[in-house]
Amino acid sequence: MSLTFAPATDAAIPLYVVPADGRDAWLDSQPERVRIWAEANGFDASLGKVLTVPSETGALALAAVGYGDAAARARTRFALARAQAALPEATYRLAGDLTAEDRDEAALGWLLSRYRFGRYKGEGSPGAALIAPDGVDAARLEAIAAGEAFTRDLINTPAADMGPDALEEAIRDLAGDFGAEVQAIVGDELLDANFPMIHAVGRAASAQPRLIELLWGDSGPTLTLVGKGVCFDTGGLNIKSGASMGLMKKDMGGAATVLGLAQTIMQLKLPLQLRVLIPAVENAISGAAFRPQDILTSRKGLTVEINNTDAEGRLVLADALALADEAPPDLLISMATLTGAARVAVGPDIAPFYATEPALADAIRAGAETVADPVWQLPYHAPYEEMIEPGIADLDNAPKGGFAGSITAALFLRRFVTETPRYAHFDIYGWQPAPAPARPKGGVGQGARAILQALPGLLEL
Repeated sequence: MSLTFAPATDAAIPLYVVPADGRDAWLDSQPERVRIWAEANGFDASLGKVLTVPSETGALALAAVGYGDAAARARTRFALARAQAALPEATYRLAGDLTAEDRDEAALGWLLSRYRFGRYKGEGSPGAALIAPDGVDAARLEAIAAGEAFTRDLINTPAADMGPDALEEAIRDLAGDFGAEVQAIVGDELLDANFPMIHAVGRAASAQPRLIELLWGDSGPTLTLVGKGVCFDTGGLNIKSGASMGLMKKDMGGAATVLGLAQTIMQLKLPLQLRVLIPAVENAISGAAFRPQDILTSRKGLTVEINNTDAEGRLVLADALALADEAPPDLLISMATLTGAARVAVGPDIAPFYATEPALADAIRAGAETVADPVWQLPYHAPYEEMIEPGIADLDNAPKGGFAGSITAALFLRRFVTETPRYAHFDIYGWQPAPAPARPKGGVGQGARAILQALPGLLEL
């Protein structure tokens, strides 16, 4: 689905953005019939309240959306996006006194609200359209929306149609759109190429495991993105319950999010060299499945004791991160739907992240605040290192006790990044559990806009 702004037209319906404390002043500026109509319809300018006003002939003349007060706006991201679903299908132009930041959020939220996942039942109408507001970078917002739509489509597609082979095909299609290069190491070739943990996790599935690499750009600073591509996770021999397995098509949400970010970077033609690494597997059950108490030797040479086959994401990421670290980029970022502990800590709406440098963390936080993409830094807490050291191997993939699960997973991954100074890891959820403005129930990207916003300062673009 194309998430773009409508072409400018004089026939566009004005959409007034009215804060609660400016309602009376706005009404005073309108003709008497508008004031009477607003009063009759109880338009109080509360956040998200929509008013449509007919002309004397009954056609839609104008619309207004309440902007509430500062306290209400602080509790709702993309508040104005509520209007997109509530308004009659037409083309609108924003009217009202909004800050540049508010215009950007309103415009992006509107685009994201037009997303529909229609692979299996048709997309349906995307609803009301918006002309790009004055002062916004329309091309940038459209690129961000396109990347987010790609992420959502990948996550929303069930594993029967989005296994490791289909994910590779999607990446090749993406590369073809932007002139990028793709190569993949598949099946037993992973052993020959020294990716033993990717192979071990995926070898039990009918679709062969693989490491997919996308390369784009030939000049500028280097950025490597690594995304967990577990296309379905049964839990392996430590099988999940039915309830816990229900959303496991989203266990490739890290891969989907970095691919959406990669699309945005390429569409915007940012002056950098991009490398994307996706270890794509299905954690399945068969006679070939890896077992609890197995000890795997990683690409890095570190040995890993398997104490839970359901902690597989860190295993495939570890081999991919080791490869990334062999040619240290200027910035390395990994994203994964890695731990339930992260969800317990911050809920589904916030993306916790870890950073090896304070300046890197500061840039990500600042970017997140600017683009309404909430993140929260968690610590690489050194005293917990002993929790991931089992005694008979270098590392434990599932420390006992359940404490600090997201932190111990991040510490595990950091052991495979020893040559790259600037490394950030995101432990995302990748799923919107209930509809919200600009975010329908289903797959969702997290952290990508924050990273994109931070890149110019981090890489001196």
